[in-house]
Amino acid sequence: MYAAERQQRIIDLARRDGRVEVAALAGDLDVTAETVRRDLTALERRGALRRVHGGAIPVERLEVEPTLATRVSRHNEAKRRIAARALDELPTGGSVILDAGTTTLALAEMLPPDLDLTVLTNSLVTASVLTTHPGISLYLLGGRVRGETGAAVGEWATSALADVVVDVAFIGTNGFSAARGLTTPDQSEALAKRAMVTAARRTVLLSDSTKAGDAHLHRFADLADIDLVITDTELDDEVATEIRAAGSEVVTA
Repeated sequence: MYAAERQQRIIDLARRDGRVEVAALAGDLDVTAETVRRDLTALERRGALRRVHGGAIPVERLEVEPTLATRVSRHNEAKRRIAARALDELPTGGSVILDAGTTTLALAEMLPPDLDLTVLTNSLVTASVLTTHPGISLYLLGGRVRGETGAAVGEWATSALADVVVDVAFIGTNGFSAARGLTTPDQSEALAKRAMVTAARRTVLLSDSTKAGDAHLHRFADLADIDLVITDTELDDEVATEIRAAGSEVVTA
């Protein structure tokens, strides 16, 4: 069976059963598990499937844009590991942007209360977490608040960001790949994220590996714009190599 035929078989099974498992596919197709993983990665890049732990699901089952409440409960352990590693990237006595997102929220929750740091954020939830931190100078970016993400977006947010320079921006994303860069479903969020990247001397992407290969409607940065990608250890080695070739450092936690 050629690779194209095998991958079409995988798509058909995923759509029929709602998901596919690596071990079961290896037995059904009489190939190694590593071959199946490569096929799933290829299909994810094409936008046909979404990789999940141990297998994949068809994109038809995915929400267009999950709500904040939905995303908070996903991949908690990986997000906390990523956030813990991101603590090493904080500038001493400097300034940072915390984008609206669940992994950046995990980082906010780990910040020591007496930390000497200036924080800008467009996330209502993140701002709420940090209001009790006496050592942090907190700036909340204004604008229209999106109910799906709790993020302030629009001209008020982007105009404020145009007039600042920060040491590090910690950015979240809905999808990232070497070919498509960093993407998100909503245009207003993309514009806010792009302004954050522009405002920062250094940009760090915080994202779990399930978003690798995903591409959404609006691109807000190329991987060459990102200095460091912090993700989890489930990131495919080939994908990590592609990201490094595109200009970003990659570390896993």
